[in-house]
Amino acid sequence: MHVKEETIAILKQFDIGQKFSDLPVLPKASVLIPLFVKKGELYTLMTLRSKELRTSAGEVCFPGGKRDLSDRDDVDTALREAQEEIGLPPDEVQVVCTLFPIINKSGLLVTPVVGFIDESFCPCPNPAEVSAVFPVPLDFFTSEKDHFGAHGAAGMAGPLHSFHFVDPDSGNQYHIWGLTAMLAIVVAALALRKKPEFDVGFDTDDPFSFFHKILHRRISKL
Repeated sequence: MHVKEETIAILKQFDIGQKFSDLPVLPKASVLIPLFVKKGELYTLMTLRSKELRTSAGEVCFPGGKRDLSDRDDVDTALREAQEEIGLPPDEVQVVCTLFPIINKSGLLVTPVVGFIDESFCPCPNPAEVSAVFPVPLDFFTSEKDHFGAHGAAGMAGPLHSFHFVDPDSGNQYHIWGLTAMLAIVVAALALRKKPEFDVGFDTDDPFSFFHKILHRRISKL
């Protein structure tokens, strides 16, 4: 089976569907985790936020943002934000699944949406929001080589993950950490069916149970 089709079949098993429909009303946000295949390997596309932004300025993240009133659902939010930030047309994204939501440090309920894009997609970043767009091999997020983990970080469930990535094309160095790093690890572990070489803080065979428990623990404290 082709890498893309095999990955889609794997990830669909972790689609949350309506499992979190009973959650209390919280401010919502979504991120798009774009995947593509290059020379038989899985990659994801990440962005560097503009230093002019009020929140998380200069940080690496996936395209995404807060829910608009006009958005129909979490997928709609992720696709709209990706179009606004990097010029990715919604009809060029093959949505695969939505994963378990996580409450971030700002109290937003963030839902990751995973989708496939074409390898030939050429980003057109909105300079007001994004200062760089770069691809990262998904396997990078399972290797201990450039990973650092710290325990007991405020507001984090499990270890605080941190990676230092050097883009081979531009030579630019990027620091990928926090929620973005955690989401990248989760998708890499699931899609590649590979246990990371470091302690991730959750069961890679059954991540749903861990994040479900963490989510309800956070909600109970609201």
